[in-house]
Amino acid sequence: MGEDHMERLIEGHKRFLAEVFPGRKSQFHLLAETQAPEWLFITCSDSRVLPDLILGTGPGDLFITRNAGNVVPLTSQDVDGCTATIEYAVEVLRVKHAILCGHSDCGAMKAALDRAGLDALPKARRWLQHVEAAFAHRQPVNSAEGESAELASLIRGNVVAQLWNLKAQPSVVRAVDEGRLTVHGWYYDILSGRIEEYDEELRKFVVLGE
Repeated sequence: MGEDHMERLIEGHKRFLAEVFPGRKSQFHLLAETQAPEWLFITCSDSRVLPDLILGTGPGDLFITRNAGNVVPLTSQDVDGCTATIEYAVEVLRVKHAILCGHSDCGAMKAALDRAGLDALPKARRWLQHVEAAFAHRQPVNSAEGESAELASLIRGNVVAQLWNLKAQPSVVRAVDEGRLTVHGWYYDILSGRIEEYDEELRKFVVLGE
């Protein structure tokens, strides 16, 4: 069974080599030794969130870091991959935008609402301490979202909470003060495909681009 599952990936790679790579060979050659992405994209590990597909981007465009719950840890004692990636993207790659993107039906936030079953997942339980601030930033419940409305309000609250954590990173503070970085908070709805952006002045989420 495992071999059959791996065969799907191997066949996909063969199609890439035969059908995709030849037509974009020059682009990949240009990127082979350097990169200059304009956007840092911080999002969840969820397999349904596909940044390049959702945004129409490609190789070399997005510098991506992912973890369960699109968390930006704030503790200074821990060394973690997310904040190290943020620091590198801002200070070395000099990205122009940092985007913190949460999504509907987020498993990490479901677990934050209902801790049942986490006894067997001690690392996940500890990781969820980073999303506790989401409860303080819950957004208004949208009744149109039906049974998922309460969860969606908490997920949006987590976007706001992690956005503040992102803006508190020393490298981000410096870059924003220097006027070379803009920070964004997004909520991606899997069912509709739409993205909402958090408007800090209005203190609410609005549809991206409207």
